[in-house]
Amino acid sequence: MEFKVKLLGIRAGGKQIIVLDDEYASLMGIHSSDRVEVTYKKQNIIAIANVATDFPKKTLGIYEEVQDKLKAQDGEIVQVRPAERPESLGYIRNKLNGRRLRAQEIKMIIMDVVERHLSDVELASFVTSLYIHGTSMDEDESLTKAMVETGQTIDFGKGAILDKHSIGGVPGDKTTLLVIPIVAAAGFTIPKTSSRAITSPAGTADRVEVLCPVDLTVEEIRSVVKKTNACLTWGGALDLAPADDLLIQVEYPLSIDPLLLPSIMSKKKAIGADYIVVDIPTGRGAKIKTIGEAQALAQEFIELGKRLDIHVQCGVTFGEQPIGYAIGPALEAREALLALMGEGPIDLVNKAASLAGLLFEMMGVKDSTQKAKDILKSGKAEEKLREIIAAQGGDPDVKPEDIEVGNETAEIRSEETGRVQWINNRAIAQIAREAGAPKTKGAGVLLRKKLGDKVTKGDVLYKIYSGSAQKLESAVLLAQKLNPFGVTGKFGEKMLVDRIPTEKIYYEKPFILER
Repeated sequence: MEFKVKLLGIRAGGKQIIVLDDEYASLMGIHSSDRVEVTYKKQNIIAIANVATDFPKKTLGIYEEVQDKLKAQDGEIVQVRPAERPESLGYIRNKLNGRRLRAQEIKMIIMDVVERHLSDVELASFVTSLYIHGTSMDEDESLTKAMVETGQTIDFGKGAILDKHSIGGVPGDKTTLLVIPIVAAAGFTIPKTSSRAITSPAGTADRVEVLCPVDLTVEEIRSVVKKTNACLTWGGALDLAPADDLLIQVEYPLSIDPLLLPSIMSKKKAIGADYIVVDIPTGRGAKIKTIGEAQALAQEFIELGKRLDIHVQCGVTFGEQPIGYAIGPALEAREALLALMGEGPIDLVNKAASLAGLLFEMMGVKDSTQKAKDILKSGKAEEKLREIIAAQGGDPDVKPEDIEVGNETAEIRSEETGRVQWINNRAIAQIAREAGAPKTKGAGVLLRKKLGDKVTKGDVLYKIYSGSAQKLESAVLLAQKLNPFGVTGKFGEKMLVDRIPTEKIYYEKPFILER
């Protein structure tokens, strides 16, 4: 049936959506969320239909994603007909019933995800089925390979490719900004594509963007790596394993993460990684709570790596407090730069050296952790980061004091005397986000005390930075309600931590989803 195009000027986050009036939709047997095939000249696409009761008759409203594909203009004529249901829906239903999926079935589902042939409800059903019934290692392997095959890959054409990844969950973890230049300064190739924050106050790309552009094309990335042996870029615009990005959009609102392994490993395989160190922060407030859980996850990463011809080592790291003192993009970039200049906090330096050491060990380097520390101490890592900054279009002479942070600040003081016995990672992350991070680069939290530090009543525990007085006020109120620091004289002295019912306001447990 023919319809006249009406450009709606609405973008749907990558989804291909059209709008029909209810009368003609009914005549064609089309309901909301059904698939339709839209043909314009020699181009045709599959889109998801929305049915409106008050919409011009025989008019097809098209979202910008549909216009990008069809190139149709206002008033032009297109053909519309119901599309067949994808075969992959039957496989999704099988998974909902608990059946294991075969490689070809998984590939068909992932292809339909990438082609936007599945509605939000169908995508949610697929992700939920994986969460309820779990995935076998065979399914993880098939998911990873399908994600890689349906996206772009990068071939750097030189030697072994190294990479580093953290599963996240600990605020202030700017370790990558040290590991990459340490490894590159040793002469190894380590192209790092990273995500922006999903639920944290800062992702690696957010931190690096304070220092230089991160939105690079594939050719620009190749050029930077050729010059410096490394890069620190945002992977979101590169079409690497695009199905993963679409599935994350479903995982986040559902607060579930059944695709952790294939999500991470597909991105690594797409950039040609041969050797990977995976950081698994562990402890109270981290994503992984116990050493046993961390060891089990590490074995899964190693096994999946073998199936993909990737050498994987995992570092189980202490995750019961933020890394360093700074939380938020600009504050973290400043602290990372200070660390490379020899003035960084000991936990950040030691963690970076240990993870770089694991990569060196895989490459046959003796005394690997000490080698990483020597590179850091010599200034070669700082020099390498400045080379990367310059190659990506930033100022290689940037100083820590040049990095702007929020001009609205508030200090949170201790109401007790004693030592810091615990820090609530998630509460600190929530406070930093309430202050405006990561959208406002200069927003965040700067800790003044860490675990075990002595505290006198009235001492500053942490300082909140924001770009607006209103956001700062909201962050301070949240800080008072969450009270993320536990200060007592010694363990066991204060046994009653809280009482229920209480006047405190409790927030729903935040969902940690980091890539």
